[in-house]
Amino acid sequence: MENTVKITAAEVNKLRQATGAGMMDCKKALVEAGGDFDKAIEVLRKKGQKVAAKRADRESSEGAAVAKINSDQTKGIALVLGCETDFVGKNENFLKLASELGDIALNYNNKEDFLAADFGGMTVAEKLVEQTGVIGEKLDINAFEVIEAAYVGAYVHINKIAAIVGFSSVVDNIGTLAKDVAMQVASMGATTLSYKDFDPAYVASETEARIAAIEKDNIELGRLGKTLKNVPKYISMSQLTEDVLAGAEEAAKAELKAEGKPEQIWDRILPGKMERFISDNTTLDKEQCLLDQNFIKDEKKTVAQYVATYGEVEVTGFKRATVG
Repeated sequence: MENTVKITAAEVNKLRQATGAGMMDCKKALVEAGGDFDKAIEVLRKKGQKVAAKRADRESSEGAAVAKINSDQTKGIALVLGCETDFVGKNENFLKLASELGDIALNYNNKEDFLAADFGGMTVAEKLVEQTGVIGEKLDINAFEVIEAAYVGAYVHINKIAAIVGFSSVVDNIGTLAKDVAMQVASMGATTLSYKDFDPAYVASETEARIAAIEKDNIELGRLGKTLKNVPKYISMSQLTEDVLAGAEEAAKAELKAEGKPEQIWDRILPGKMERFISDNTTLDKEQCLLDQNFIKDEKKTVAQYVATYGEVEVTGFKRATVG
């Protein structure tokens, strides 16, 4: 017997607002559910499960990055809601969903608890399945990061990179400092806070690999008659012991003497030479250590030096969540 349940436009719109599904999908679900709103949601959820099962092996490498901070600025989260295509990743409804998920995520400290959290009568995990059916692409939480500190700031770059940074105390203009450092994290992709965090074995292997790569490049540059690259002995401040620095200073003095520079002016020249030596031999730190990187808004300062201009405050940690 043909189903004669009359479905009103208001009922369709209510289901559409609740689920984000298209008008025809909502009407079909309501008809199948005999007009029962909750059953219609279940119909759409089952559709999502079928679509999700078919697309389980797909890559959700596009999406939207979100950062959220709580009201007292002491906790922040960064997450990535992943999808399959950039087209969906830029969709207004998709971005709204990502923002709503971010608001919920602020109440949790790990991805597992977050996925089990309530989202309008279903879990977050179930909501992702439901929206997979609505959108037609695999959805997933590809990143979930948390920072707690005396003050937490954030920065999001075109919905593709979300950065959160924790600080030890609240000082004047902390909002500006926090945004600037979060922007540094988003832009320069540091992996650790300081060179002091490096494992010596990692630094040793990385030094060997980098020297080998430069020497290989120099063979080709030499063949072409071009200027050879400098081959550093070191790549991190963690390697520049007092003995190493003392030796570098003695070498610099010998160089000045060979150049015929009067000893009375050496004190004016040596600091610059030592600064250059340290710069040439700390390339790993500048790439991977937030505090040791050149500050993007003033490359004459490191991030640590910039933070110090704000007084008694330190960066306690940072997290970065990226699409792709």
